[in-house]
Amino acid sequence: MSEDMKNVAEEGMESWLDSAGDFNFSAGDIVEGTVVQVNHNEAFVDIGYKQEIPIPKRELASPEPDSAEDVVKVGDKFDVYIQSLGGENGGVLSKIKADRMSNWKDIEAIKERGETVQAKITQVVKGGLVAVVNGLRGFIPASQMELHFVKDLSVYVDQTVEALPIEIDKHKQRLVLSRRQLLEKDRESKQEEVFSKLEAGQTIKGTVKRLVDYGAFIDVGGVDGLAHISDLSWERVSHPSDVLQVGQEVDVYIKNIDPDSKRISLSVKNTQRDPWIDKAEKHVEGDILEGKIVKLASFGAFMEIEPGFDGLIPMGELSDRRIENASEVVSVGDVVKVKVMRIDVKRKRISLSINRAKHEGGKQSTENAE
Repeated sequence: MSEDMKNVAEEGMESWLDSAGDFNFSAGDIVEGTVVQVNHNEAFVDIGYKQEIPIPKRELASPEPDSAEDVVKVGDKFDVYIQSLGGENGGVLSKIKADRMSNWKDIEAIKERGETVQAKITQVVKGGLVAVVNGLRGFIPASQMELHFVKDLSVYVDQTVEALPIEIDKHKQRLVLSRRQLLEKDRESKQEEVFSKLEAGQTIKGTVKRLVDYGAFIDVGGVDGLAHISDLSWERVSHPSDVLQVGQEVDVYIKNIDPDSKRISLSVKNTQRDPWIDKAEKHVEGDILEGKIVKLASFGAFMEIEPGFDGLIPMGELSDRRIENASEVVSVGDVVKVKVMRIDVKRKRISLSINRAKHEGGKQSTENAE
């Protein structure tokens, strides 16, 4: 090589080094860049390299914007991830990946501090829900969404819920969240407060939260108590939805409280007057009534005084003679005249007698006389 050519080469190298500047980064690094030019398709960013490097709009934001000018402007500074350096464009950069890596660090710090995040539910997948947290894709297992089983998870789509990061693996891009753990903590806190105030025998206000085949769960101050189906009404109930609706406010009687198992047993019917008593108060001992035999038993026969209100005619009060079975003197459907012998409100029983109606007589019930 001639001396002149050698000098030209050395000058070219010095010129290149001057233009390249002082940089000590490589592929895989995250560095700060400054936007020097923006057009529809890309933004040119200066990271202190020998030339400005274009970032296509698909690597500027997610989802991809219509134009790079919609998300950045000249003078903006932000971190970029260096995918590679060199080549015609000077390298390949990504703002999305830098943001994502920064977000993983942030979410790890949040988990370390035991803090919560706001998760936007985007879709239902097998086993749970997909949620977006600070630009990261997270997963909420179905078992971690509520305190109880949820049959249809689609009701949560498009909702933003507070959740707790419980598992993070940034290398596998795995983020698992739990809403249930927050609900459990909240429930425990409320339970302590509620159980310190409530006592068996109280009547309080409650709100119906959930109906199941065997009863209703009713919120009493932030804690759910169970009213068994047999405690919902004095009348026979086929299903709780026959008498209650979710969201309905009702008076409830506290039957029992078990602080150890955190269970509260409630009754709706005990806050209401027993209709049996209303019917019984229409009659007095000594009344003569007429009614239909509705059931035979080994110990006597039941007579319907009025619909849903029966009295018992004991075996010894069915006939003057000794009998082995009630069917010897009466049949279901027979209309008979009886005398009211005893009204036991506490045990909810009325004793009747055919014999005494025949031999002793008595005053006819005003109810029946009408």
